[in-house]
Amino acid sequence: MSCNMSALGIFEKFADEYLNFEHTPKKNIFWLDSMKFLCQRLGNPELSAETFHVAGSKGKGSVSVMMSSILSEAGYSTGLYTSPHILDLSERIGTARGPFEEKVYEESVRELMNSIQSVKTEELPGERPITWFELLTLLGMLCFKNAGCQKAVYEVGIGGRLDATNVILPKCCCINLIEKEHTEYLGNTLAEIAGEKAGIIKEGIPVFSAGQCQEVRDVFKKIARERNAPIFFIDEISKTSKVVYKNRQSCFTIDSKFFNRPLSVRIGMFGDYQACNAALAACAIKYSCPEIDEETIEKGLEKAMLPGRFEICDGIVYDGAHTRTSIENTVRTFKTVFGEKVNAHLIFGCAEDKDVEDMAQSFRGVFESITLTRPGNVKACDFDRIKRAFDCAGLEYTACSDFLKAIPMAIEDARQSGALLLVTGSFYLVSEVKKYLLAKSCCRD
Repeated sequence: MSCNMSALGIFEKFADEYLNFEHTPKKNIFWLDSMKFLCQRLGNPELSAETFHVAGSKGKGSVSVMMSSILSEAGYSTGLYTSPHILDLSERIGTARGPFEEKVYEESVRELMNSIQSVKTEELPGERPITWFELLTLLGMLCFKNAGCQKAVYEVGIGGRLDATNVILPKCCCINLIEKEHTEYLGNTLAEIAGEKAGIIKEGIPVFSAGQCQEVRDVFKKIARERNAPIFFIDEISKTSKVVYKNRQSCFTIDSKFFNRPLSVRIGMFGDYQACNAALAACAIKYSCPEIDEETIEKGLEKAMLPGRFEICDGIVYDGAHTRTSIENTVRTFKTVFGEKVNAHLIFGCAEDKDVEDMAQSFRGVFESITLTRPGNVKACDFDRIKRAFDCAGLEYTACSDFLKAIPMAIEDARQSGALLLVTGSFYLVSEVKKYLLAKSCCRD
């Protein structure tokens, strides 16, 4: 390992040579036989810990970190594999409490690179190329093995059926809310998308699902029945009280037949939908690990945190929402937490595959100032389409396609006006704003 670069930095440089769906989306690059082959080559590290699998269109990151936090609070050494990261790759591979020690990454990166570099193309199933996400998932599995994790929570990357994480045999799987997303890869209807998400359901493995529309519910029930998997819908097995915001915490109760008493929950993650996420995580863990008591679940939920999900810091609210429903939830939470008449500015940018026309409508009558920009250089962005969408929504805005100029401009405008600034539309935009402020802070120091 280089003494001038972290192990994860070396991995990123190595993995960037491989096909990366996050940077360059392509069809027909999802398969599982390559992952099965590579796992076997590495000694099946996916079997080293008891696992939990989480899919869904939105909220799956929150559910994953909540489950991991509860398991950690119960005393289990627990790995957490999630995406995307905001500033550092260790946000994807670590624990609910933070990253592993550097030696874990060093050992795992060395093991992975030595194995991958010795693979011959003709050895790979179908001679298909290895992908960036496959490498990242394998690294997560190796880190959990080398860290001695007893349990591990895996968040699905995209879909479920052919996702690289779907080689694990979990103790329990969770599927959060389903909405239309990635239609060019997962299908054009909710039923088709649900079928892909339900691909994580395994023979006899219990499934916990968020409350779903009937179309999605029917798909899940059918697949669960075919695979003899007990399925529980959270709106049928639990009740949550209205969320009240106190001292920068969301406070609510969860009642379910799985608990000996109602849970009294306080979490630092905002949004009414977080109560449903917490109920999903808590019920799944209690059913799978009945030895974990109610107080431990409450403490685990209280300690759960995830960057870029309605994260409030120094007058800026960061939220990576990038679908119509998630943007609606973000705006609703913003008005609930800060009040209808709060002085607020917005900086928005999204990738070209997002439904910006639907998202733009949610911002009407909320913000004094709007800045539109690109969400960085990682993903393609149709900036003219973003402007047209905001024009159609009747919104006034300042457009600056250069995010390196737009970000300091929006931050300074908000500061001068004494306004809160909401950063949303893409995790990549959240990342760029955070990187700008971090660099500015380092320059001052």
